[in-house]
Amino acid sequence: MAFRYPNGKKFEPKRNEMKPKSVKKDARFSNRGMSLEEDINETNEYYLTHHIAVIHKKPTPLQIVNVHYPARSAAVVTEAYFQKPSTTDYNGVYKGKHIDFEAKETKNKQSFPFKNFHDHQIDHMKRVVSQGGIAFALLRFSYSDEVFLLEAKYLISFYEKKDQTRKSMKKSDIQQYGHLIPLGFHPRIDYISVVDKLITGS
Repeated sequence: MAFRYPNGKKFEPKRNEMKPKSVKKDARFSNRGMSLEEDINETNEYYLTHHIAVIHKKPTPLQIVNVHYPARSAAVVTEAYFQKPSTTDYNGVYKGKHIDFEAKETKNKQSFPFKNFHDHQIDHMKRVVSQGGIAFALLRFSYSDEVFLLEAKYLISFYEKKDQTRKSMKKSDIQQYGHLIPLGFHPRIDYISVVDKLITGS
């Protein structure tokens, strides 16, 4: 099935990260190799079932163009277009606060490319923050399997300077202004523990 963006460009799905071989079984790293999206979805399910937060991945609206009917009772979509550019990956509510974030990962060791983000996503985060919501990005360095929460205000600041300075954020800046999230088992990526600190200002 072919998916296309509003401008007609064909959507090319990202290749899954290769799963590293494990030598010793350790519960803390039993999910190592899973994509960032899978880890976050698993974490969100934990939050939901334990009545901690209600956060979901946003569905992407599609316009169906062609449908194939191999049988009377079956229909297969063979071509579709993204109706409009997406904003961020996830949103929901936690302790009465609107939560909105983007999730990205890179194979780079010491930098995070700005090309992973788009102008409309940054503009969306600005609007969320201006309305009192909490917006951020979860950034994974797949080489070291480190995940950082970077608040929108820092991401926006770095992004707006991208043409003046460089094409990526330095990992050292992300370490300085972001929050390293220790990887666990349940939940896998406990970003809500960092959101608590953002709410209380601690």
